[in-house]
Amino acid sequence: MLHMPTVVFIHGALNDHTVWTAQSRHLADLGYPILAIDLPGHGPDTGPALAGVTAMADWLLATLDAAGVQHAALVGHSMGSLIALEVASKAPQRVTHLALLGAAFPMKVAQALLDTARNDETRAIDMVTKWSHAQGYADTDTLRQLMLRLAAANPAQLLYTDLAACNAYDNGEIAARAVRCPTLFIFGAGDVMTPSKAARRLIEAIPHAQTVTLEAGHAMMAEQPRAVSSALAGFIGSR
Repeated sequence: MLHMPTVVFIHGALNDHTVWTAQSRHLADLGYPILAIDLPGHGPDTGPALAGVTAMADWLLATLDAAGVQHAALVGHSMGSLIALEVASKAPQRVTHLALLGAAFPMKVAQALLDTARNDETRAIDMVTKWSHAQGYADTDTLRQLMLRLAAANPAQLLYTDLAACNAYDNGEIAARAVRCPTLFIFGAGDVMTPSKAARRLIEAIPHAQTVTLEAGHAMMAEQPRAVSSALAGFIGSR
């Protein structure tokens, strides 16, 4: 491949770039330039959190400009999948590939979880941790500790801000119809947060999209790191 795109990894709610460690290393070992971002409010020097998916997409486009990235393969998980979708629709000439993991539209969040995230963030983190993993997966505490660290170090009610952004985003179907690049959906067979049926409207709006289903929950990058890495490498490397 003469002109390899920069693979841009976009994390989900109350996560950071470290959720992509295995996939970043795998794609970097294959020679791809890597940009694994921390969204505003999700890292040590990233400024205040943004309240909407569209604002996050605009921030990401500005970040690509600042980094000199002209051609990007966008890989987004959960909230990050909505951001990636929005960017692909806004700047189709810059996006070579679009990989959406744990995607759904609309990405509705239960009112009970929103209320808990606003009033008792630690309890909400426990709820999200439980729902993020497939039944029987042993290492659920790694994600919980990451979320607790981010909640302690970053703006107040960050989980609520992220979940509310997912819940409010209403441009998914319009954005999906504007996608022209190769697109891959990766689902977890045991994902109770964004099951594959919740992405039906997106899949129908991107008729050229491919789909892959793994034996995993919502946190598929941790549960099936090699399978996710292989799927992404095969997809991005195929064109």
